[in-house]
Amino acid sequence: MMDRFLQRFENVIPPFSDQDDGEASRIRRVGHLDPLPRSTNAFIWHFASQAKWPFLGLLVTGGLTGAVEAVLYTGVGWVVDALATSTPATLVSDHFWMLLGLALLTLVGRSLVLFLAAVLEEQVIVPSFYNRVRWQAYRRLMEQPYSFFQNDFAGRIAQKVQQVGEATGDFIVTTLQTFWSFITFALLTITILGALDPWMAAVLALWTVGYGWIVKALLPKIRVHGRATADARSVVSGRVVDSFTNILSVKLFDPSRNVDAFVKDGFRLYVASVRRLTRALTSVRTAVAVLNGIMMTAIGVLAILAWQAGTVSSGGVAIALGLVLRLNQMSGWMMFNINGLVRNYGTIQDAVATVTVLPTLLDRPDATDLTVHKGEIRFEDVVFHYGKGAGVIDRLSLTIRPGEKIGLVGRSGAGKTTLVNLLLRLYDLEDGRILVDGTDIADVTQASLRAEIGVVTQDTSLLHRSIRDNIAFGRPDAEDEDVVAAAARANAEGFIPGLRDPAGRRGFDAHVGERGIKLSGGQRQRIAIARVLLKNAPILVLDEATSALDSVVEAAIQENLSAMMEGKTVIAIAHRLSTIAALDRLIVLDGGRIVEEGSHEELIGRGGLYAQLWARQSGGFLDPEAAQ
Repeated sequence: MMDRFLQRFENVIPPFSDQDDGEASRIRRVGHLDPLPRSTNAFIWHFASQAKWPFLGLLVTGGLTGAVEAVLYTGVGWVVDALATSTPATLVSDHFWMLLGLALLTLVGRSLVLFLAAVLEEQVIVPSFYNRVRWQAYRRLMEQPYSFFQNDFAGRIAQKVQQVGEATGDFIVTTLQTFWSFITFALLTITILGALDPWMAAVLALWTVGYGWIVKALLPKIRVHGRATADARSVVSGRVVDSFTNILSVKLFDPSRNVDAFVKDGFRLYVASVRRLTRALTSVRTAVAVLNGIMMTAIGVLAILAWQAGTVSSGGVAIALGLVLRLNQMSGWMMFNINGLVRNYGTIQDAVATVTVLPTLLDRPDATDLTVHKGEIRFEDVVFHYGKGAGVIDRLSLTIRPGEKIGLVGRSGAGKTTLVNLLLRLYDLEDGRILVDGTDIADVTQASLRAEIGVVTQDTSLLHRSIRDNIAFGRPDAEDEDVVAAAARANAEGFIPGLRDPAGRRGFDAHVGERGIKLSGGQRQRIAIARVLLKNAPILVLDEATSALDSVVEAAIQENLSAMMEGKTVIAIAHRLSTIAALDRLIVLDGGRIVEEGSHEELIGRGGLYAQLWARQSGGFLDPEAAQ
């Protein structure tokens, strides 16, 4: 019953929404999200404003918690005075309403406030709001270009997404509930003790000044070291994930485990940053302990002196001592939470530096969707050097007619894959244009452009999902029979039924492991080919599509590949020249320029670079020396 009651509060904050449906609709039209604020304070407010009513409720319950605490400790003094002025027989009749009020406050009021605070924090905010921050951070990072992920550890980026959700939520919750509760209790304590003796209020005022000095002077060091620790933690995560992801290479090429030194260096930097942080924490805790000791001693002396002078009753002494002892306990607890606040702020700062980076490759505000009718591709004076100024693609022009099948040939590093990546708009051109059916690809949405192009890459990696999900990845609405048919056309139906993963899933339901590690290279490539077959896009890019296949399997699927290419514009890259010799036209690249083009027979007859590469092949592969 309790579970059903609490479930009613769990969807107050949608955990996956991007502010509102209006933004979601705009995202579908424009193709990208608005950037997140780059200032840490603005970043926190950006998310807090998305759940303002739950956080306002947390602010109210935080203040009420502090007030209830103060009243209950004051009530101890009232009870002491009541015991001193009444007999056992008359105690209840003399102080009935006071005793009833304290009982109701303890049994009902306090329990209700703490219950509401728990529901707001644990049901409304923690599961949904924390995930909302992570989700939006993830969505923004997914808008980053391909190059962004090439320049960082995947594990480090993932750690930022995890950290920023928890740190942002903890920071807001602690500020509104814990911090505000402490401030409320401290203010009421000063007010109550000031009514007993102005000198006590003066001592607490000085204590407040001292506490504020500690917060201002010592906690910034914790913020700096907290940010450094968060960054060091994400570096460690990135290096560990990198080692695990490349475990086969580690096992094969690093028997002495030199990789451990690389990971250990990350741990060493992390431990050093944690030690700097904990030194700062010890300094703060010591300063608070000394300050609180002075405050409690002073209040105790003043309370006893006032009792001796007859200006404060025994109950008043109990009130003063009870409140300052509780204040000491809360201030130590609060300083711990302030430390957490500062460390969370540092973590947010560190994560903000990654998750709010403005994407460098965006759809234009007026971008339209591309629909390919013919499939003509034109490269016009294309220049691209990965920002280095020279050395990759230099003033390249090429027209691929609708339905034409061309092969890109050249030594390694000639610019073949780069040219394909530019067509897919994984990078923006430095100069020139690429047009598909006469439309500049810079004027259309990236999603619609890539939807019209089927790609099989030379580095085939699969998602750690089922075979079925991987084949249907480019067409998630495909029926099961279409998935099975695509697998058959890719000559994958022979091995799929025999697959089984550790969870006992079989065949098309079997999961393939991270990057498809549980499959052989040839099996992964056949799944990738099946995925492209199912997608059935009008433009087809084959980047070493059969490089991982043996000759028997390649011959078995070659007929299906030929059928798949019918009516499509095709760009194929292969070092095994025999696989592309029969294409309509071969384009030979060298140093980012087109040096030859024509059919296989024409290029052989010219005796140029293509003829040299063909002559040096053994069994259809490029001679390694020729590929240098």
